[in-house]
Amino acid sequence: MTSVVSRPNATPLSEELQQRLNQRLHTAAAAAQATDPKPPQSTAAPIITLQNTCKTYPNGSQALVNINLQIRRGDFLFVTGPSGSGKSTLLKLLYGQERATSGQVIVHDQDITKLRGNRLAKLRRRVGVVFQDYKLIPRRTVAENVAFVLWAQGFSRKEIHRRLWPTLKMVGLQGKARCFPDELSGGEQQRVSIARAVVSTPPLLLADEPTGNLDVDNSVQVIKILKKLNGIGITVIVTTHDEHLVRMSNHPVVQIRNGYLRHMQR
Repeated sequence: MTSVVSRPNATPLSEELQQRLNQRLHTAAAAAQATDPKPPQSTAAPIITLQNTCKTYPNGSQALVNINLQIRRGDFLFVTGPSGSGKSTLLKLLYGQERATSGQVIVHDQDITKLRGNRLAKLRRRVGVVFQDYKLIPRRTVAENVAFVLWAQGFSRKEIHRRLWPTLKMVGLQGKARCFPDELSGGEQQRVSIARAVVSTPPLLLADEPTGNLDVDNSVQVIKILKKLNGIGITVIVTTHDEHLVRMSNHPVVQIRNGYLRHMQR
């Protein structure tokens, strides 16, 4: 992999949160066997605000209708709903792959609907995304897939190495660093996807049906990793149709059905 010596232009996390993350990553291998405590209720400022947000596609299909939602820093939120209900569209609005037809989408105190070019790219560096279909680079090893994000953002070789191995330990893949994606199970590939999403320490993590292709055991393992990340201050939003995982996780839930959002009682 080509060495890049320039430093990233933006610091994704506060210095305090970065220190906390580094401490947790370096002890993650031992902590992986421990039971996760329930994260404390967040009292921080909003990291996401959607106000009267609508998304209508050119064919007239309404994906989202008058969405009003506020997510605070440090929250862990499940977004449920049947296939085609608008869950993935919601996440795409939050990292700028789709643009709202009307209303506001505020992420990190910026209206993402108004960002273009470098300003949008800079914001995306502060948002990690985990996809259901992993989106790994087939001809790159596990280590290279994870490190690629840091390389693309201009981190030095030394900093890439410093961040890479604790992150792989956190997801239990330090022994698979030299493997290629087709040599891994589905659960292992998803853990690589999570490692890639968080190695640059974004304060916001979006996971789009991260357990959709996994069996029960691997699904539980993925949720445990996401809860660990939330425990160190990363805001986590997970879309899923797996009601069992939602019930066992004891986190706030919203449901999208036919484009409309409603808060669920726990």
